[in-house]
Amino acid sequence: MILPPKIVDRHRLILLLSILLSAGFFATTLFGYFVSKQAIRTAIIGQDLPLTSSNIYSEIQKDLVRPVLISSTMAHDTFLRDWVLKGEREVGEMARFLAEIKHRHGAFSSFFVSEKSGNYYTGEGILKKISPTEARDAWYFRVRDMKEDYEINVDRDLANRDALTIFINYRVFDFAGQYIGATGIGLTVDAVHRLIGEYQQRFQRTIYFVDQQGRVVFFGNQSGQQSDLHQRPGLGLQIDQILQERTGSYQFTEQGDNHILNVNYLPELKWYLFVEQNEDMSLVDVRKTLYVNLAISLLVTLIVIFLTHLALTHYQSKIEEMASTDKLTGLLNRHAFSILIDKLMAGYRRKPQAITVLLADIDHFKSINDRYGHRTGDLVLVGIAGRLKAALRAADFAVRWGGEEFLIVLQDCSREEGQVVAEKLRLAVEASIPCASESQIKVTISIGVSQFDGHEAAEQTVNRADTALYAAKAGGRNRVCLAA
Repeated sequence: MILPPKIVDRHRLILLLSILLSAGFFATTLFGYFVSKQAIRTAIIGQDLPLTSSNIYSEIQKDLVRPVLISSTMAHDTFLRDWVLKGEREVGEMARFLAEIKHRHGAFSSFFVSEKSGNYYTGEGILKKISPTEARDAWYFRVRDMKEDYEINVDRDLANRDALTIFINYRVFDFAGQYIGATGIGLTVDAVHRLIGEYQQRFQRTIYFVDQQGRVVFFGNQSGQQSDLHQRPGLGLQIDQILQERTGSYQFTEQGDNHILNVNYLPELKWYLFVEQNEDMSLVDVRKTLYVNLAISLLVTLIVIFLTHLALTHYQSKIEEMASTDKLTGLLNRHAFSILIDKLMAGYRRKPQAITVLLADIDHFKSINDRYGHRTGDLVLVGIAGRLKAALRAADFAVRWGGEEFLIVLQDCSREEGQVVAEKLRLAVEASIPCASESQIKVTISIGVSQFDGHEAAEQTVNRADTALYAAKAGGRNRVCLAA
């Protein structure tokens, strides 16, 4: 059977609801993400990096500044200065002094170079004599001529198989303020790298030291090789400003990632401490939360849409049934007939097929209502409707036309074939018991039959069937008449 069109466009409604729910969830989730992102950025710039930098500086004071203090103590030690002023006669005394410094403080090496004799002393005695023509001794003459009290220099340690070493070279003066040599201790570069690596692991930040020329001096996960930050994408444009300002927070973009940088100048080391945070890496958990929220939003949307689809399907079916079905008999009503007959006529124009209309009326129905009451009369109507519906093909449909009248539309059925169907229906009703509670009630029907002529309006076909019905009633009822 052809069903009437949907009263509500369910698919369009569900699509609109999907868009509204998705947009609402998406907007809420994104808003939360950007608020969290901004809060994290503010926390990194205003709290996390400065606090990390401060903590690292405290660690450096213990781990890296300490060798500077040791070298300063050596440079101002009365024994060392008296020993030099007495002519450097007992080499063993100086060796013991340097050996004790090395072992007491856990240094990699300890040394003293005399300006007067040119001797390079270590914990094992005289290592060599320095010479202005020796390239490897250039550090000493640089220290002798510099204005600062000390320098931190990375160089090869001749006394330890040329191991790459961080030397704290401290200038030594006698009691009259005259320069008499250079002393200090050395730390292995690997030890410092491990130290910075520990900082990075502990604070979950990228940490490195930069000299006053903008070169990376130490980086926790690299060797002692230096790199010029002027050449680093994103940061290179700001490096001169950073070195000039010495302390502050900065941002730059590298390979599409936003980096936040906190810089502090360490006067004891004459280096800059760079603490760097990849903002995108810090947002990994927030992004995971975003994806989880989006997935939950999608799931909730799908569940809501599915439940809405079920509810709409259920209630729309009910509404459509109510709008197109006679409440008492369950047959189609006249509204549904007008929709279906239009479709049939449109199909006829595409492919002509015979359409026959039967108009049936229950004989003497008023007497049933008068004698047994309207409740029994309703049961009779329901029984007759069920009999008619059961006798029809799937392609045919029956309509409660009004009161005790029923309209039946037979598709692909000629007038003569329709007459045969009508006669079978008449006989079936005559033999039935329409009301089980009142089995003595017997009813008959009269039927008028007309065939659509291919040109007239559907109402005209029904009117001709109505005329035939009146003829059947006038002829004595309980019969079938054909329209002219």
